[in-house]
Amino acid sequence: MRYSMLGGGKRVRPTLCMEVARVFGAEPSVTLPSAAAIELIHTYSLIHDDLPAMDDDDFRRGRPTAHKKYGEAMAILAGDAFFGEALTLITVHQKGTCEQILEVVRELAGSTGVNGMVGGQVVDMDLTGVGGSADPEALRLIHTFKTGALIKSSARIGAILAGADAAGQKAVSDYALELGLCFQIVDDVLDATSTREALGKSGGKDAEQGKATFVGVYGLDGARREADESVGRALASLSTLPGDTSGLRELALFVRHRGH
Repeated sequence: MRYSMLGGGKRVRPTLCMEVARVFGAEPSVTLPSAAAIELIHTYSLIHDDLPAMDDDDFRRGRPTAHKKYGEAMAILAGDAFFGEALTLITVHQKGTCEQILEVVRELAGSTGVNGMVGGQVVDMDLTGVGGSADPEALRLIHTFKTGALIKSSARIGAILAGADAAGQKAVSDYALELGLCFQIVDDVLDATSTREALGKSGGKDAEQGKATFVGVYGLDGARREADESVGRALASLSTLPGDTSGLRELALFVRHRGH
């Protein structure tokens, strides 16, 4: 667990959670247990995604994946344990009202299940081999669930713990869904154009496996245009939020231009 958790990474999701709380007037550190729990869930998903039965990757964050280092059984158990530890972090260490804590747990559980990360992975695996002939709407559905759901929940959890009203929660949800879409499109572009050394994991695997990707469906230039449009929509949604949203703006631009 320590090997996978502390091996690097961008920490976009916990950063998003803490930054959203700041926008709504709360100290970002107040959300730290939940923000850390989100990163545990994300790390669990990476460990399981890399398994031979899933995406079958040998490298992650520039070094051997958990199952290459410790074996498949230990990798599965590490991922499972992260899920339990995430719930413990929230229910034991997160400060807030009972209603807020329950809503945080509900938000995190919902974004990881059938209508979230796991459901998106199932559809992604079902469409393996389809490649560039994938339906664009199916492609968006995959990543709204697989990548976008946890990113959206990261933002919503920050808003919930800061006491944001329904309108504020909707605005950050809109922002985060577009941020998640942009994140995935950029991932697809980087997979098609970068070396393993630059990526920290195997490059070109999506095309080899016939994965449904934005590059496969839209082409390289088209995928970049889709990323630009997505980040534009994310930034536009910030106009309805109170407070200083410059940090969220910078985060969106970081996601769009990472790897450059």
